[in-house]
Amino acid sequence: MNLPPGPKLPDWLLKMQFAADPLGFLDKMSQRYGDIFTIMSESTPLLFVGNPQGMKQLFTNTTEIIASGELNQEAAPLVGKNGLLLLDGLRHRYRRKLLMPPLHGNKIRVYGQQICDLTEKVMSQLPINKPFLAYPTMQKITLQIILNTFFGLSEGERYEQLKQLLFTLMNYARSPFVEIPLSFPFLQQNLGRWSPWGYFLYLWQQFDQLLYAEISDRRQQPNSSSDDVLSELIFARNETGELMTNEEIRDLFPSLLFGGRDASATAIAWALYWVHRLPVIREQLLREINSLGDSPDPMNIFQLPYLTAVCNEVLRIYPTQVLTFPRIVESQTELMGYNLSPGTIIIGCIYLTHQNADLYPQPKEFQPERFLEKQYSPYEFLPFGGGARRCPGEALALFEMKLALATIISHYQLALTSTQPEKPHQQGANYPPASNLKMLLVSGNSSNSRQFVTSSTK
Repeated sequence: MNLPPGPKLPDWLLKMQFAADPLGFLDKMSQRYGDIFTIMSESTPLLFVGNPQGMKQLFTNTTEIIASGELNQEAAPLVGKNGLLLLDGLRHRYRRKLLMPPLHGNKIRVYGQQICDLTEKVMSQLPINKPFLAYPTMQKITLQIILNTFFGLSEGERYEQLKQLLFTLMNYARSPFVEIPLSFPFLQQNLGRWSPWGYFLYLWQQFDQLLYAEISDRRQQPNSSSDDVLSELIFARNETGELMTNEEIRDLFPSLLFGGRDASATAIAWALYWVHRLPVIREQLLREINSLGDSPDPMNIFQLPYLTAVCNEVLRIYPTQVLTFPRIVESQTELMGYNLSPGTIIIGCIYLTHQNADLYPQPKEFQPERFLEKQYSPYEFLPFGGGARRCPGEALALFEMKLALATIISHYQLALTSTQPEKPHQQGANYPPASNLKMLLVSGNSSNSRQFVTSSTK
């Protein structure tokens, strides 16, 4: 076996460096060793691959390189034992397939106006001329979209209960009280509701009770006109031809919930940052959106080319997945000219691929035009991952991102409150703005305050 070069420092020190500044660590490794390098974790080689050729081999060689669910076991407390991340083979393929209809194609079209309306609802509650934090505000929007599109809920007691519970649960899951025990399983001690891990389990139990009650109600009173994800799953059949159990349905939701709220909110927040830091981009976006008239159809908004380019560039710089899920070498194989032995772990580095200066000249610069000038392959631009573990909610996430951004900039005048460049900060698997992105709502009338926003963000 011959391995790519890499640092010789102890793995505990490298883990500390990565934990302190993940993106900075990846940049430093790439500058020193190139776009494929090795880090030893005790006796196990970890290969980081950050180029399109390596990505293609990683995603297409499914015989010698396996996307094993066992490698994601530490996420079990978050995603459940039957979550997609932990399943393999037929069970994984079949249950992933079950999620495709309600998250893709014609199904998501019915969510369009709902997304615009929910965005407008949250934004309209912000006070004029007072600073607000954009990232938590976007989390409010994406959480309400989740309740509507995933669970088909928009009002009522159970809606209010789930909204409050998911807000508390997902915020607590991003705290050190949960993230540290996830990395050190011996700390996962349930000492009752008032203990850190016990409280986490208590919140999940509350979620289960609400979800199972909703499932029970719908099984007794089915509604064929419902378009939400839960309604689709309740009457879906698993790989053995039987109706899905409550537990099987439940375990398909956690990864969708965290991605649906935090990853989507991160992407929209960064879009607001770039659009208002570079006013010429905002002006061009407004011209494109306004060309559709006063009440544009959401699908027409979704198909706008410059809006698409802006959203792609946002996702290029800080993709929703910085790293792919790990793969393991099952039998002797070759990757990028290196001969790899069984047991080697391979991790695709989406962030480094997106920072490749040969693919994306001046990669640190926000340049949406690059996506109008060139069509990138799925191995060059892959913000939602690739292969068998690609995010199943990709289509809905892009739909939501475009409609929310278009609704906000066409209805509201915002301004950044600082001229300092915004930095990313790790929060779980996502990298939202470190400051939570403080902004100012200037006006709800775009024509009245355009000059203020332009002059205040140069």
